[in-house]
Amino acid sequence: MSDPFQFDGRVAVITGAASGFGRAFAQQGASLGMKLVLADVDPAALAQTVDTLRAKGADAIGVPTDVRDAAQVDGLAQAALDAYGGAHLLFNNAGVGTGGFVWESSAKDWEWVFGVNVIGVANGVRAFAPIMLKQQERSHIVNTASVAGLLSPPAMGVYNASKHAVVSLTETLYHDLQSVNANVGCSLLCPAFVPTGIANAERARPATLRNDAPPTRSQQAADLQLQRAVRSGRLSADDVAALTFDAVRERRFYILTHPAILATVKLRHDDIEAQRAPTDPMSLKPGIKRAS
Repeated sequence: MSDPFQFDGRVAVITGAASGFGRAFAQQGASLGMKLVLADVDPAALAQTVDTLRAKGADAIGVPTDVRDAAQVDGLAQAALDAYGGAHLLFNNAGVGTGGFVWESSAKDWEWVFGVNVIGVANGVRAFAPIMLKQQERSHIVNTASVAGLLSPPAMGVYNASKHAVVSLTETLYHDLQSVNANVGCSLLCPAFVPTGIANAERARPATLRNDAPPTRSQQAADLQLQRAVRSGRLSADDVAALTFDAVRERRFYILTHPAILATVKLRHDDIEAQRAPTDPMSLKPGIKRAS
């Protein structure tokens, strides 16, 4: 499995494809000659993305999909098979987030964020890994986590916990694929702050999971910090997409778009090894700026 991954003519499936990383992955895939199966919970934005790509010559279809729903993700897999006969590159990319003190997060916050960020990834792996294994062609899965899956910044508890789950799920997926000598690889994408739609994810929250109570002060402060931090990001979604496709080509597992964050990751591991209380990961601020 040392030879590079070939993209031209292969089929890429991308969730959360109508904005941010997902749209950038789609554009990058199209530029490499991939056939695209694009999914998003926003049908209008998805249709616009598909139309834009087709106008530039891409071979693409859009499948409105709520990744929280196993049946809809199964339908996405079937749509890929019906349209193109397979799937070679899966981006489990759809993601949302909330902030504020852990105890102020509502049951609906937990259900929404874990439904998209964790169950959505699990549904993607469950629906597509068997297809890829059966194909016996070189295939790859990229799960979008975050540096919040390697660290535990304050006032981001629900999001942190969801992304830690994606990290563990993906590392385990790697071991499981290795244990069956699969021709299927996987990668874990852990970006830091990048200007994408994540800071405006609330617009995609289903009506049934919206909170009745107004945001608390900690939630308002966390939202403001996120908005500022995302705007300050030095890498674009297109930059991250290019880095991610390079990693897939080289079959690298860990994709750390902001390597300066490793000093903070090491600090966390040092805390664990020394059995001391966790250090605030914002204290070193290598790739993360506290918005004040």
